[in-house]
Amino acid sequence: MALKDFIYKIIGDPNEKEVKKLSKYVDQINSLEPEIEKLSDDKLKAKTPEFKNRLKNGETLDDILCEAFAVVREASRRTLGMRHFDVQLMGGVVLHQGRIAEMKTGEGKTLVATLPAYLNALEEKGVHVITVNDYLASRDADWMGEVYEYLGLEVGVITNELSSAERKEAYNCDITYGTNNEFGFDYLRDNMALYEKNLVQRDLNFAIIDEVDSILIDEARTPLIISGSSEKPKELYTKMARFVPSLKNEEDYTVDEKAHSVMLTEQGVEKAEKFLGVENLFDNSNMELSHHLNQALKAQVLMKKDEDYVVQDGQVVIVDQFTGRMMHGRRYSDGLHQAIEAKENVPIDKESQTLASITFQNFFRMYNKISGMTGTAATEEDEFREIYSMDVVVVPTNKPLVREALPDKVFKTEEAKFTEVVEDIVECYEVGQPVLVGTVSIEKSERLSKMLNKRGVPHQVLNAKHHDKEADIIKKAGEKGAVTIATNMAGRGTDIVLEEGVADLGGLHVIGTERHESRRVDNQLRGRSGRQGDPGSSRFYVSFEDDLMRLFGSENIGDIMEKVGMDDDYVIDHPMISRAIENAQKKVEGRNFNIRKQLLQFDDVMDKQRKVIYEQRRKVLRGEGLKEIVTDMFSDVIDDVIERYASEEVYPEEWDLESLLNFARQSFLVKEQGSFDEIKEITEELEPGEAQKALKDYFMKLALEHYSQREEELGEDTMRDLEKLVILRTVDSKWMDHLDAMDDLREGIGLRAYGQKDPLMEYKYEGYEAFQNMVASIREEVVRLLQRVQLKEKPERRKVASVEGTSSAGEAQHGVSASGAAASGASGATGGSGTAQAQNQQQTKTQPIRRGKKVGRNEPCPCGSNKKYKKCCGKPA
Repeated sequence: MALKDFIYKIIGDPNEKEVKKLSKYVDQINSLEPEIEKLSDDKLKAKTPEFKNRLKNGETLDDILCEAFAVVREASRRTLGMRHFDVQLMGGVVLHQGRIAEMKTGEGKTLVATLPAYLNALEEKGVHVITVNDYLASRDADWMGEVYEYLGLEVGVITNELSSAERKEAYNCDITYGTNNEFGFDYLRDNMALYEKNLVQRDLNFAIIDEVDSILIDEARTPLIISGSSEKPKELYTKMARFVPSLKNEEDYTVDEKAHSVMLTEQGVEKAEKFLGVENLFDNSNMELSHHLNQALKAQVLMKKDEDYVVQDGQVVIVDQFTGRMMHGRRYSDGLHQAIEAKENVPIDKESQTLASITFQNFFRMYNKISGMTGTAATEEDEFREIYSMDVVVVPTNKPLVREALPDKVFKTEEAKFTEVVEDIVECYEVGQPVLVGTVSIEKSERLSKMLNKRGVPHQVLNAKHHDKEADIIKKAGEKGAVTIATNMAGRGTDIVLEEGVADLGGLHVIGTERHESRRVDNQLRGRSGRQGDPGSSRFYVSFEDDLMRLFGSENIGDIMEKVGMDDDYVIDHPMISRAIENAQKKVEGRNFNIRKQLLQFDDVMDKQRKVIYEQRRKVLRGEGLKEIVTDMFSDVIDDVIERYASEEVYPEEWDLESLLNFARQSFLVKEQGSFDEIKEITEELEPGEAQKALKDYFMKLALEHYSQREEELGEDTMRDLEKLVILRTVDSKWMDHLDAMDDLREGIGLRAYGQKDPLMEYKYEGYEAFQNMVASIREEVVRLLQRVQLKEKPERRKVASVEGTSSAGEAQHGVSASGAAASGASGATGGSGTAQAQNQQQTKTQPIRRGKKVGRNEPCPCGSNKKYKKCCGKPA
């Protein structure tokens, strides 16, 4: 008996206790049903304004929960002909409580969401129902929208082709459906908006996440990135792609498949240095060469065609590792995508620069309340608790589960395994029993397809190359004689309904051609069979050549098989093997959790900085206290400058007052302002602290005098517009540079461990220093520009970077960027998230217009940046 089972035997199963508590809500809702049923349509609809008034008068959502749920159930019965089961009511309560409801496939999770969505929408703060792809978002909004609209609520849906105005309208609805990517990208775009009118989202209030394990676990390693184009040369990618294939495994580089990493050996480094004509590949001056070489090596060794990506119409298209869907418009970041393009000899696109990014972990933790539902969450409950403070409640099925979980069949070789899989499929096909086969890659699904063609078995293949009619193919998977091959459970979210007579044949038979690295994903596949009490069966086929067993399985098992002289086609069915498989999966689950946890720990550093910048930016965008913000910037810059040239720690007679004045005139004063004699006079015969204060008062008076003159000349409204323009442009430009610097720091920080230093603590310390430096740089730039920019017309805010697109990351080792000003496509990351499109709302460099003589292109820029005019304010937008 497992330890957990032993403890439960003593204290009782905590989940059963939760179900008993939920039953009390169900009893109360059911007791209201006769009364609610008698209401006319008008009186039932009138319940919505009644509930809103009661909330405004002091009642809480919990106070009206049972009555509101009873109203939704009756509205659903009248509009959709669907009456919520008792277990669906339980699921609705769990979601309202900000928890995760584990409900088996086919239990009607889509309908469950109407209960908490309606209840929470009554507060008029907005409810987001988040799905894994655009198809489901649109389908559910239309389908369930009938219930909401009947009760007087507005329903919106966010899809990737919407304009900003349409998005804003959808977010202002009571309930908004959309994908995790769309919501995340809109958050980032709002924090790059140029005008307040461009903001589309309201405050993040309550989210109901469908397929919550897919979004909060599988995609937790995938930061959303909005990227702009970079002008880095493409020739290096081609050069490295020619060189890397000449390197030999184990001699020139080593591969760690478990960590998904590759590293040059000393011999490999020598070859690279000889090829590139450099003495030291890792010298600071050769960092770009080193980076390109590493990415080319990753592209060649780790990134596999038809598994990680496909080449279609001369383009490299990423394949989602969990669903097998093509992620059109997405690109690996940090030059990896270009390296793959060079490897495959297709046109190389420009490399991108990160303009904004956030992880799903930190995005969803910004909501006031989040909840989720899925068929598989219990195995990851520890992670849900630790990262999101959500526990999991396993909700009972409406009808008893009668699906048969057949024992695994284990083979020595992959070839023997696939031969047996085909035999299993043929047997089912000959009697008319439908079969759903899950594979882990495009390559293996096509291999199986060829084998079935040889046996004359008609079938549908659903993978990254054939997913256009995904929902239709999955819907038909329950028909007599249907054989459907799906890569990593594509089509998730669509019910497989059995054709008449199929139940008598045993229902849908599910075959897994490989154990996934996560038990939860295996359970997702298994759960496609046996919905709503239907019969069904499932079986997994495993070989010791599978990646899971090869990398994480017990080595002893292979040795035992060799000793007993087991034939390749011999089938193993032994508890020891089953335990080995489960242990291998637990190893990977633990490792992946640690990766996600570490990613979050590092992103938490950026998250604190992100919130500071975004909050300040939002205040500026809304014009909140602009003059006070600018005055504070003058004060802070003057403090910094005084500390630099006239530190209290140095004797006043040693202060460099001349340099102080020169810097002041380049920064917060103008050329004619200030006098060395005056500065010297006011600091003489004063204690250091008093002298510093005198300097501060002197410079503040001069700076604000000139600033007030500017405001008087330009007018108060124009000055406020100018302040917004300069601050937003400067913040965006500096923040982008800071993101790049933090990425570089993150990439190399792991090496600190060799020096007995904690990489995370080092990252926090250096990240803090970098952030403080960036903030100081922003202040200096803003005050300098505000004192000098000359205007011929009303300030107009423009972009500081041309946008390539939006993105989502793939593995922990690299991000993914979407390219194209409007990256499109219905597929997406893990579980089918829709791709997002870039709205080109970011800023380009704003050119100050100046009076006076024309400046030559090669002359110093009059703005004081010490750059040539053509490289600074004279640079084309």
